[in-house]
Order: sequence, then structure tokens, then C-alpha cells
Amino acid sequence: MMKTGLFWMLAGAALFSGCVKAVTTSVGAAAGVTKTAVKTTAGVSGDVVEAAFEPRDHDDDPRPFDDSRNAMADVNAALNAAQTSGKNVLLVLGGNWCHDSRGLAAKFQRDELAAVIADGYELVYVDVGYRDLNLDVPARFGVMELLGTPTVLIVSPDSKLLNRESVHDWRTADSKPYDETLNYFRRFAGSGGM
Repeated sequence: MMKTGLFWMLAGAALFSGCVKAVTTSVGAAAGVTKTAVKTTAGVSGDVVEAAFEPRDHDDDPRPFDDSRNAMADVNAALNAAQTSGKNVLLVLGGNWCHDSRGLAAKFQRDELAAVIADGYELVYVDVGYRDLNLDVPARFGVMELLGTPTVLIVSPDSKLLNRESVHDWRTADSKPYDETLNYFRRFAGSGGM
């Protein structure tokens, strides 16, 4: 009972924190656990999680976040393009260090979802560092705090945030089922993606 409670406590804390840098902690013998755990958004590594999640190699995942870009200029260009195309603007706020940010970008490359993104969105990747860079971008749309990465903003061509209730739901993007991801982005696609 103690092992199970400790697992869910650590997993819950990780899931609510968003993508964070890995922090290694040793779980004490008093709890009856002697494994070392790594805190991430996906849970705790070790025997329990390996049984629950299919391991995936992240080395080939894209690294689309570029801190040298002028993020606000990219957003402005996407909004201008959206006014012509009728597509919505998809802002993915993340970092190359975050497996969930890179995992979402990898899902965007799968054929069916890639078509939805191309047909329904003007896509912009915004590097937010460790949630300390380019924070003027989410603030522009009324999102004053990033709870984790990636944070996803879907904005209409007239600059209205369309997914206010779910902007923070993508902090565990890498472990979300592909079908759930596909259906979500289909639902918010602009006129080109319907």
C-alpha cells in the first residue's frame, strides 16, 4: 500500500508540473522502495513506469524551438497570413530540452496530423526556454503563466484565443494517444482544415 501511494504521489506531482528538467531523487528505504526515481512529466522512471508506458527513443524527435528567432515577429507574420488564408494560428510554446515539446512536434510530422496542420493552421514554434523566454507571446493572448511545456495556443485570424480552457493540457503531449491529438487539432483547425 505504501509503495502504491508513493508512486501515485510522485506521478501526480510530475503530471501537474509540466515538462521540467529531470531531477533524480532517491526514494527512501522507510517507504520500502530502494530504486532511484527520475521526476518528469510522464511520471517516474523505473520498473513500474516501464510496464505502463511504451519506451520511445527521443533522439530522432524534431528540435523546432529556436531561441534566436524574433518570436513576436513570427507570431505577427502568422496572424497576417491567417487573415488571408482563413486558417487559425497554432502557437506551440516549448523548448528543445523538453521531451513533451519535441514529442508533440514529432506527432505533427505523422501524415494525417501533418495534413491537418498544413491545411488548418499557420504553425509557429516559440522557444520559451525554461518558461523564462518570450513570455510576451502568451501574455498577448491573456495567458499570463506557463504551467509547463509545451503550452499550445490556438488563435483565430482576428487574434482571439480559441482554446483558453485547454492551453495547458499539452504538458504531457508525448504520452497522449495519437488519436486524441489528431482529433483535438482537427476540431480547432481553421477553414482550410475542416
